[in-house]
Amino acid sequence: MQRPDPVRPWSPADGPVRLAEAYAYPDSGPWLRANMISSLDGAATRDDRSGGLGGDADRRLFRLLRGLADAVVVGAGTVRAEGYGPVRPGGDGWDGLRAGRPPAPPLAIVSHALDLDFDAPVFTEAEPDARTIVLTTEAADPGRVRAARERADVIVAGRDLLDFRSAFEALNERGLRRLLCEGGPGVLAQITAAGLLDELCLTLSPMLVGGASPRILQGPPVAVTADLRPVQILESEGFLLLRYVRRPDGASPRA
Repeated sequence: MQRPDPVRPWSPADGPVRLAEAYAYPDSGPWLRANMISSLDGAATRDDRSGGLGGDADRRLFRLLRGLADAVVVGAGTVRAEGYGPVRPGGDGWDGLRAGRPPAPPLAIVSHALDLDFDAPVFTEAEPDARTIVLTTEAADPGRVRAARERADVIVAGRDLLDFRSAFEALNERGLRRLLCEGGPGVLAQITAAGLLDELCLTLSPMLVGGASPRILQGPPVAVTADLRPVQILESEGFLLLRYVRRPDGASPRA
């Protein structure tokens, strides 16, 4: 008798899913999840923006994951390309998610050169209890660091390159333990290379875009491949909402 192939069928869930429950953070310990989107051919952007790949389901998940997080980590390039402002309180589906926490999570912007407009809304319009945070290095220009401190909380970690482990520990010490990384691909590549990624939420967009768009990780090959396992597959209007977590037999790099 021929042995079956080691594959299993996928089928939609029997009923609707409450996303807030499906994407709840673990009860204890710091946890870093990333939320990214990719086309079917692996592009992380369309017309130089990740938003060009999305749909209603992806945008709803994007807002929900922000509501669940204590802080949102994002690279300066993504802030500029996507026209980021501060996270606004009262997002769709946030009912009860922020109890005991500020109405909105702060942004933690990764920037080595501090090439940022500190008069932009992302700094000037942030809620007082969710002041924007800047993560930078000792090599940053002292004048730019002083300008950043006038508009944001500044965490310096690492000499020439950002020490993400130390930066995230500093966030954890502030009570910001449930972290959400929104990219971009360069930042996520560095986080993955440092062994700090606990979970990847990946929306697979039903698009083929071609071109030379970046992948969700953009940078040198990762020396130690992140060992993730799929734990959830949801579907909405052709978009697949995939969720992967670090295998339980792999020690948490921040335990």
